[in-house]
Amino acid sequence: MSKKTKATIKGNISIHTENIFPIIKKWLYSDHEIFLRELVSNGFDAITKLQKIAVKENVADIPSPKINIQVDTEKKTVTFSDTGLGMDAEEVTKYITEIAFSSAEEFIEKFKDKDEKNQIIGHFGLGFYSSFMVSNLVEIKSKSYKKDATAILWSCDGSTSYTITESDRKEIGTDVILHINEENKSFLEEAKITELAQKYTNFLPVEIQVNGKKVNDESPLWTKAPNEVSEEEYKEFYKKLFPFNAEPLFWIHLNVDYPFNLKGILYFPKVMHELDATKGQVKLFCKQVFVSDNANDVIPEFLTLLQGAIDCPEIPLNVSRSYLQNDPYVQKISKHIIKKVADKLNEMAKKDNGNFETIWNDISPFIKYGMMQNDDFYSKVKDIIIFESSTGHKTNIPDYLDRNKEKSKDKVLYCADKEGQNTYITMCKEQGLEVLFLHALIDTHFIQFLESKD
Repeated sequence: MSKKTKATIKGNISIHTENIFPIIKKWLYSDHEIFLRELVSNGFDAITKLQKIAVKENVADIPSPKINIQVDTEKKTVTFSDTGLGMDAEEVTKYITEIAFSSAEEFIEKFKDKDEKNQIIGHFGLGFYSSFMVSNLVEIKSKSYKKDATAILWSCDGSTSYTITESDRKEIGTDVILHINEENKSFLEEAKITELAQKYTNFLPVEIQVNGKKVNDESPLWTKAPNEVSEEEYKEFYKKLFPFNAEPLFWIHLNVDYPFNLKGILYFPKVMHELDATKGQVKLFCKQVFVSDNANDVIPEFLTLLQGAIDCPEIPLNVSRSYLQNDPYVQKISKHIIKKVADKLNEMAKKDNGNFETIWNDISPFIKYGMMQNDDFYSKVKDIIIFESSTGHKTNIPDYLDRNKEKSKDKVLYCADKEGQNTYITMCKEQGLEVLFLHALIDTHFIQFLESKD
């Protein structure tokens, strides 16, 4: 039975740190806009829990899943309304005050002298308290799905005191009402909130509204099986992620359920000049919630040219770079991505060699750099790298060696300056010897690397 709230309940947070909220505001996040991601994520969790409970406990007439963010410029509030399982007074006391504040105290002790701000949420579950970074008062109106539950109103002004009274909420679910402070009044703009909702929660599988208007996609392409997606759909999704870019050269669809969970689509962009390091951008998601514009700590360094999105549900929303770099799960993801890229390149070289040769100049610098950086990648792709030949065709080294095994005796003749060494090339041709030409800036280092491997 739900706990009734017949009168105002007043309480104090049982912590020793008196001035905890200023410290939370300073250290919880470096970017205040994160509050939107955290509160929408909490609402989605509540909806998901209610859907599971409804099946298990045969709960009838649950509301349609939806999260609405209401911006009220006159009242200076931003309200996050969800149709989740709701809370009664006992649950609010337990989950909002006791557990979270207890974790907050632990956080203070652990991180007060450190700079690793972004570890906090993943370890302490303080996402709700990001709301106090932008508010001078936070209220929660909630009604539990439980039979005969009394709707409640929880209120806290950022001190260690709170109140719980009955509220007039009729429907199951929760409203989190932020009274935005002067410093953060830019969040009272509907356009700003819409922008943030699309940035952080565009692909959540539930309808997200801002002032009653749907703003999200709900179905990112990576949630589908590769055999369900057409070439045009891949290209259209790329335009959603990177609207001002030319069409990608090709793409890789990641869909792994075991031994770890990873989904995503990686695109190879058209490169304007060799080793265009600024081109790559892989967006990182966690359970379809946006985490970062840059997944460099998950994607191997030599593949940072890639673009696209990966969803890693086992990575917390907020972790430090050192955590990512040392986490075994992340290392497994990196190895898998290397394998998938190598597999795709081998597939193209063998099944669609004409297209592979066409795009070779765009992708060869990163392939060569990757071979020098990663032994696994080297061993997987070493036989498909191609060079321009003095025969007028392109060739890979195994085919070159096979054609010239009697004349060159397992040696490769190469030239780094086609025009300057024309006399040498002519002499080789007259002797029936085949020469490979090196054109890329990286080739001088690359050929030395290949020689060291022999």
